[in-house]
Order: sequence, then C-alpha cells, then structure tokens
Amino acid sequence: MNLIEFFLEPLSYDFMVRALATTLIASIVCAVLSCWLVLIGWSLMGDAVSHAVLPGVVLAYIAGAPFALGAVIFGFLAVALIGAVRDTSRVKEDAAIGIVFTTLFALGLVLISVTPSQTDLNHIIFGNLLGVSWSDLIQIIILGAITFIILISKRRDFTLYAFDPTHAHAIGLNPKLLGAALLGLLALTAVVALQAVGVVLVVAMLIIPGATAYLLTDRFGRMLIIAPAISAACAVIGLYLSYYLDTASGGMVVLAQGAVFAMVYLFSPRHGLIGTRVLSSRRRRALAAAQ
Repeated sequence: MNLIEFFLEPLSYDFMVRALATTLIASIVCAVLSCWLVLIGWSLMGDAVSHAVLPGVVLAYIAGAPFALGAVIFGFLAVALIGAVRDTSRVKEDAAIGIVFTTLFALGLVLISVTPSQTDLNHIIFGNLLGVSWSDLIQIIILGAITFIILISKRRDFTLYAFDPTHAHAIGLNPKLLGAALLGLLALTAVVALQAVGVVLVVAMLIIPGATAYLLTDRFGRMLIIAPAISAACAVIGLYLSYYLDTASGGMVVLAQGAVFAMVYLFSPRHGLIGTRVLSSRRRRALAAAQ
C-alpha cells in the first residue's frame, strides 16, 4: 500500500467521511474555547459542565427537543448550583464543583438506564464517532459554526475578561454577562464533542489543546492558532490510527492529543521540562566561554 492509498482507503466509506468531518469540527471548536478555559483557570469548570449536560441531553431526547437546548439549560443549572453551594455553605468551590457535576452526571446515567429507546443512549457517554449520521453532522456543523463565530467575533471582549475583569467593567463591558456567555458556549461545545468522544472524554478535548498551546507561546493570539491546528492534526491522526489498528476512534483522538501534550511538556523550548534545562545549560556554557 502506497501513501496515497493509505490516506484514501478510509475515505471510501461514508461513515469515515462523516467521522472525519465530525472530529475536525469538534476538535477545532473545543480547541478554540480551551484557550480561554486554560487562561481563566476554568479547567475543572469545563469538566463539570461537560458532565452536567448529560441529563439535559437525555431529557431533550425524551422530549424530542434539540440536544443543545437541554445541554445549555443544565449547563447553566450546574453553574447556578455550584455558586449556591459555594456561597451558602462552608464548602469550597472545588468541592462544590465535584458534588454538583457528579450528582448531575449520575442523574444522567439513571435517566439513560430507564429511558426506552430504539437507539443505544450509551453513545452519549462513550461517544459513537463511526455512527454519526448525516442529520447528526448537520447539527454539529450548525452548533460548531455558531460557537466558533461567536468566540472569534467576541475574542477581544472574552480575552479582556480573562485577563482583567475589573478593567473590562471599567470600559463598559459586563463581566458577568461575558462569563455567562462563555459558559453557554461551553455547553454548546460539549454537545458538539459528545457526538465524537462522549461525555467521558469531552473534558480532554476542552483542556488539552489549550494547555498544549499555552506551553508553546506566551501570546494569546498565537494560542488561538496553535491550539486548533494541533487539535485538528490529532483528530486526523487519531482517526486514521483507529481505522488501521481497529481501536476506539474517540479514545485514539484524545490519546493523540495527550501524546502531543507530553512531547510539548518535555521538549518545548520555552516552557518544556527538558527543553528549558537544555536551553539553560547552553546559556551557562555560552556565558562561561565568554568569560
């Protein structure tokens, strides 16, 4: 098999074409949003919202409503409950997040177990990338486009909110509204990624790309380019590996992202564990030679 056949063979199947499109859209949208989540320090919040939307998605399925509607409602419900537990008790925010998202996630599992369905709702938990239909893909394209356009068009406001909410308020922006908008976009993005990797692995796609880009650059504008580029490349690599190795598609995509993060963590010239030591050693030798 030559290189051209290697790349074209999987694309001869419609389900692989749909899987590739779904993975690319989910990876790019998740990666763009992950830049703000990492910058603000909302990694655990991303985990909470991505799991808390599960009962909303199941209830939306039962009611015949769009998945996005149920996800957004339960996303905001989770944030409200976390704030209420944190502000009205001695429980700290991290504990409140853990309590709320695990409880809502468990509710989603119970709803799945008692919901009669002609389809296997477990794909919401574990993903069903190779089973994405054309109607699912259209929904993913619409939700992904809405989220991506809002994030890019309002990137200056979101970035200012991330760096300095006080200054954002001083120039007439509403930090609470911007935070709520990001949480709403997080819920929409979770729905997009659910189709690809399921609830369990969604948080990885929402955190790893931004964290990887954060180790490669100190400029946020470059993060918004590096993160989706890495995520898209990992989507293609993971999907092709899953095809030829006959492994779980969503898992391979996330595993590819984790492998890239490990390499960057070790060898990034500016912030990598080994890269910084090598650079420091070279500087010391250069300074010694100059003396």
